[in-house]
Amino acid sequence: MNAPQTVSPIRIDAEFDSGNIEVLGIDGATARLAIPADHMSEFRQWFHFRVSGAAGREVTLKIVNLATSAYPEGWPGYRACVSEDRDFWGRADTTYDKDADGGTLIITYTPASDIAWFAYFAPYSMERHHDLVAEAAASEGVSYRHLGITLDGQSIDCLEMGEGGTEVWLYARQHPGESMAEWWMEGALECLTDPADPVARALRAQCRIHVVPNCNPDGSRRGHLRTNAVGTNLNREWHEPTEEKSPEVLAIRNAMDETGVDFAMDVHGDEAIAAVFLAGFEGIPSWTDELGAQYTRYQSILARRTPDFQTAKGYAVSQPGTANLSMSTNQLAERFGACSMTLEMPFKDNDDLPDAAQGWSPERCKLLARDCLASLLEWLEPESA
Repeated sequence: MNAPQTVSPIRIDAEFDSGNIEVLGIDGATARLAIPADHMSEFRQWFHFRVSGAAGREVTLKIVNLATSAYPEGWPGYRACVSEDRDFWGRADTTYDKDADGGTLIITYTPASDIAWFAYFAPYSMERHHDLVAEAAASEGVSYRHLGITLDGQSIDCLEMGEGGTEVWLYARQHPGESMAEWWMEGALECLTDPADPVARALRAQCRIHVVPNCNPDGSRRGHLRTNAVGTNLNREWHEPTEEKSPEVLAIRNAMDETGVDFAMDVHGDEAIAAVFLAGFEGIPSWTDELGAQYTRYQSILARRTPDFQTAKGYAVSQPGTANLSMSTNQLAERFGACSMTLEMPFKDNDDLPDAAQGWSPERCKLLARDCLASLLEWLEPESA
């Protein structure tokens, strides 16, 4: 009589750039997991880990205690991102049971190879960031600018290009777990540094463009959702940033003070709303209908240019005089009279144009970036009478 075969348990680890998970227990190919909070913060939602020893086996991953995560409304309808080559990121079968074990996300997947990587969204590593910056900085007509140092000692990188008089600032990943924002930046820089791209050529003739691909390198590398190395939410620091809590914002805002800002886009991701949308600066003390009309016009142009963008879903509009000036979009509109906006992309899918294989994906982030730039070019043209 043959002895019963022992099935080895899967292995799970997250000790790498942007990794974040706590292993509570493993039984064969089933694991019980939890998401640790950002350092010195209560925000927790980002996960990124790898499973090995699972080739050909159905893996069941249960992430528990999510009812008290930062955005529990982000879990219903969400599907986890998965990759076996860390290049193509698809979506795994995922369900959410709000009543099980404090709110449980259940991911099931059968990898063909021995290692599979799971993440809240397709990660954008600091190594890829450095490749992006190096390639862009080596492009003709592009200059690199070091804006400052983070609390962990990383550089705050800025790329500048263009000969025109309109000051444009594009910046992303104030919230590091919103990795779709740097995928958008990759698409934007690929467009802007392409000498044959007509949109880039026209924009660089009319504008001076400043690009900060990652405002929060420390949080990105640490695997944070929303904060920097000391638990600061950078997008609540723009009214009075400090070297101790938010040197990233202080460095970026100081650079903006030197150049001025005419147009600004702050690139983010939203956990709950399954759509691409913009948030503006309604409610700033110095609001004018003329400035508001500039923002509305940009929205309209982008909605016409791509079916991935819409205006029906989004955040509630602030009432007059109630804008939060600690947020960059409001601060820049108030400080410079800039047409500033926050671009939000989904962690889930775009429900208006769903993709069963990938949901919202890095590829679509990059395509959206070029549509945003083409919309900016049209926005710069005077309206016809």
